[in-house]
Amino acid sequence: MALESKNRARMLISCPDQPGIVAAVSQFLFDYGANIVQSDQYTMDPEGGMFFIRIEFDLEDLANRVEQLRADFSVIAGKLSMEWSLSLASQKKRIAIFVSKEDHALLELLWHWRAGDLNADIAMVISNHPDMQSLVEPFGIPYYHIPVTADTKAEAERRQLEVVGDNVDAIVLARYMQIVSPSFIKHYANRIINIHHSFLPAFIGGKPYAQAHNRGVKIIGATAHYVTEELDGGPIIEQDVQRVSHRDNVEDLKRIGRHIERIVLARAVAWHVEDRIIVHNNKTVVFN
Repeated sequence: MALESKNRARMLISCPDQPGIVAAVSQFLFDYGANIVQSDQYTMDPEGGMFFIRIEFDLEDLANRVEQLRADFSVIAGKLSMEWSLSLASQKKRIAIFVSKEDHALLELLWHWRAGDLNADIAMVISNHPDMQSLVEPFGIPYYHIPVTADTKAEAERRQLEVVGDNVDAIVLARYMQIVSPSFIKHYANRIINIHHSFLPAFIGGKPYAQAHNRGVKIIGATAHYVTEELDGGPIIEQDVQRVSHRDNVEDLKRIGRHIERIVLARAVAWHVEDRIIVHNNKTVVFN
């Protein structure tokens, strides 16, 4: 592990905008002997809006000092009405991947993880089908097949909660074709990431690519978002699009759509595990 990673921390802050926020945080870190290596900020409206900032800093002997640092910073945070988090770059986030029968989004995450481009530990893959097991096991990642039917949905979710527990930092729905319950969402609030085609809400229901083809769409894409009780209506993390034409048939659209979904989901997961996202109401501020 590189020295800068071992002693590097990330701080996310949101609070009502007011003079002196950056000065207060910078002075606090300076007094601690920390060196700020990256800082990004955004304000919604200088007059009565919200202020957001992401800071990366290095601090000698960070692991042994982080708890005291958190306690001391909470005093400043209280004075400025901050919502904040502090994480260590050396502590990789643990993620669980949920998947059904489509493999493209899952494979993209596995490839990024194996290449070292996804700074996280994939703790497990959970599926309502056995189809992906032979694909996942060569990566040395535990695979749990938990069937889901209309009659067993509650029991299946209980089993999923039992397997995942509080041992992961995020859940990724990599084309998991089941609706998760409000209680499950609440347990992992702003920690469940979903991916879907971007035709919603124009083409709802079955065969969206056929519907889009029949309408002669010229742009298709994908949306990654945090899951809320509003179906496919949670805070959007990332989107991308690609132009298509009348020459593309339904299968072409599906192929292009799968490619975009892979890219968009991988970006969203990477930004989440690198502490680059702040959720505010039903929107996100993404420092990338």
